[in-house]
Amino acid sequence: MILAVVAAVVLVGGFVVALGVWWLPDDETDASANATDGTCVYTETEPVEGIGLPPAEPVAASTATITLNGSQVTVELLADEAPCTVNSLVHLAGTGYFDGTTCHRLATSETLRVLQCGDPTASGSGGPGYEFGLENVEGATYEAGTVAMARRGDDPDSNGSQFFLVYEDSQLPPDYTVFGRITDGIDVLTEVAEAGTEDGSTDGAPAEPVTIDSLVTEL
Repeated sequence: MILAVVAAVVLVGGFVVALGVWWLPDDETDASANATDGTCVYTETEPVEGIGLPPAEPVAASTATITLNGSQVTVELLADEAPCTVNSLVHLAGTGYFDGTTCHRLATSETLRVLQCGDPTASGSGGPGYEFGLENVEGATYEAGTVAMARRGDDPDSNGSQFFLVYEDSQLPPDYTVFGRITDGIDVLTEVAEAGTEDGSTDGAPAEPVTIDSLVTEL
């Protein structure tokens, strides 16, 4: 299933924020990836050759190293709080899914300051051929250094491979799975942000193209 890009606008903290593929749901459905019984649930959509589904038993990785344009960003993975999300990241990283892909979206508004990555199509609608639910959203905040999942429209079960890196404090509702914290290399992101977007808007493709050279997880 191709992710539909929903152009939505919500009022957050007194500011109008364009959320792109993110959208504030009408209800408060608390879907989860359900690792409480020690297993994760991934729903196949349109299979991607060579990817398959992650294992049902989550792998507790501790660190991810994302190399962007030759510079490293180190992320502490929150395997205890978001085990199924981390498990999916480990699976995709192991297949080389992220390597050579483009971070397609930069947001630089007063309330949303993120770099969005993880879509091999660089269109905002690509995914790994499966989806899964929310984790670690209760009371979630999106301060600088947060790493969280993007999802499709109002569907809480539509986490896939797209994620966003928060380079400055952002105001978002607690609807996006937080699965990591940047411990080193946030300056790599702020440099990208300083260059702005390709079209000069506050939300679009980065003016300075950003490529994930590699994404490696450490168990």
